[in-house]
Amino acid sequence: MHDEIERRSWQQTRRFEFMEWKLFWEGRLNRKDLETTFDISTPQASVDLRNYRDIAGHNIVYDATEKGFLPSMEMRPQFLRVNANRLLLQLRAWLTGALQREDLWFRDVPPVDMAPDIVRHVDETLLRSILRAIRLRQALAIRYQSLSSSRWRRIAPHALAFDGYRWHARAWCCEREDFRDFVLSRIDEVGELAPADYEVEDDVEWSRTITLELCAHPALDPEQRRAIELDYHMTGGCREIEVRLSMAYYFIKRMNLDLTDLPPARAQIQMRNLAAVQAAISQSKLDMKALVEARKTAAGTGA
Repeated sequence: MHDEIERRSWQQTRRFEFMEWKLFWEGRLNRKDLETTFDISTPQASVDLRNYRDIAGHNIVYDATEKGFLPSMEMRPQFLRVNANRLLLQLRAWLTGALQREDLWFRDVPPVDMAPDIVRHVDETLLRSILRAIRLRQALAIRYQSLSSSRWRRIAPHALAFDGYRWHARAWCCEREDFRDFVLSRIDEVGELAPADYEVEDDVEWSRTITLELCAHPALDPEQRRAIELDYHMTGGCREIEVRLSMAYYFIKRMNLDLTDLPPARAQIQMRNLAAVQAAISQSKLDMKALVEARKTAAGTGA
């Protein structure tokens, strides 16, 4: 009985969130929206509307002309976490086919399009194997296509990472005895699982974070700098972003922050602490090797 009450409470809360979504983003809500989206009866939709008005009546106004509900001037959502980036991400996911039309709460989806996005294909069976290796903390045999050769390797993945373009497996390389990134779309065959001897704590580049200090390119004129500061939501001319050291490398490359000879209008932003970030990445690799060597020595001496 308790589970049924909890489940019903969650379902109604979800419908309250939907109501606020319609009011906030589309500016209109009617009973039919609830019936169609959640496949509920007219009486149940009426109950939901009445219950919502009892809880947050200040957010909603009935308009006889529109034959529906409109948001009040002082609307403050109580069940909806308003996030513009989340909505835009959903539209992008719909365009790429990752999200179905019925998962969008728009009555009529606004005209929307995007520049072609070349998606790297990741095989479902491969991803399942990677996830299993992570879960069991074991090594997986893979045939990996690098830029120079294709050969079998054994890796022990412990995390997944997205660099903005491609998905990687963050893994212990059993051959090189260090931690590396392996592009999932370059793995064309997988083998068996086997025990792996490594410690995730040794992956310093993954566990350590650093703050990137981004600012508009100093060679831009004041109006250009202002535009860039708005683009990147900078405060005081700077935007600080905390990132794992292993992901900082990809961010720097993706944003061309290491290309100091780019024209200011093309570069648009600079990283004030680029040298410090690059030094931290290099040091983390050295620290990782030292930790691995220390563990091997300790294991050899039986300490």
